[in-house]
Amino acid sequence: MSITVTPVSPAVGAEVVGLSGHQLVDRQVAADSLAALDTYGVLIYRDANIGDDDLVAFSRLLGDVVVAPMGGLASHPEISPVSLDPAKSDLANYRRSTFFWHIDGVNDDVPQKASLLTARQVADEGGETEFANTYTAYDALPDDEKEYLATLRVVHSFAASQILVHPHPSDKERAAWNRVPSREHPLIWTRRSGRKSLLIGATTDHVVGLPARESRALLDKLLAWSTQESFVLRHDWRRGDLVIWDNTGMLHRALPYQPTAPRLMHRTTLAGIEAIA
Repeated sequence: MSITVTPVSPAVGAEVVGLSGHQLVDRQVAADSLAALDTYGVLIYRDANIGDDDLVAFSRLLGDVVVAPMGGLASHPEISPVSLDPAKSDLANYRRSTFFWHIDGVNDDVPQKASLLTARQVADEGGETEFANTYTAYDALPDDEKEYLATLRVVHSFAASQILVHPHPSDKERAAWNRVPSREHPLIWTRRSGRKSLLIGATTDHVVGLPARESRALLDKLLAWSTQESFVLRHDWRRGDLVIWDNTGMLHRALPYQPTAPRLMHRTTLAGIEAIA
């Protein structure tokens, strides 16, 4: 069984049609999906209506699946429920930070390869997910700017993303954030293949060696550049949709929605395969 792929924008994203549920649990479908993901960055399976058993099985065909370190479903520890409702997600208190552009796992030794997200319930208003292609954003930069950025390193921290949501943290909150190790990375991530992307987003604390104001101005400028409309895809969720994205080259964010909204997503995560260099 193969897949039919239709690009949805020039810079990022494609829709996969004609498959749903258990049909996705197929080795050829998985192989074709991985190839398409490498090309388009984001894959949208409209009305996939995939159950939890099949979501985990499909994810395992795509790569090694990360068991959620906390907050996974009791029946499927590989699945993280995503919600602002504490009754639905143990991590609800941290989810508002996902309203800001970010890459998952940038503080890990090897960032997560990709994520799969399927909609169990959707919000009446808000809750869309946006993706920004940082491969394309890098490619579109002037050559002299690429040369300069290649000399820079940036520190990423959990605290940098949380301070956006909680600008006046208590000592206890700040101590909890600081228990997550910070990481220093090159600003430009060069893959073994030679492909390059910008390593930016809400977790960027500062550029090493630059004055604080200059550092913040540069990071904000690069984020604005990378998230301009021509590099961005917005997905309006329908119940049953499944989306996969290349976590290493796509920034993503959820658009704000109310904590009382019924929105509930189930997410699996594929382990990383390449360290940042």
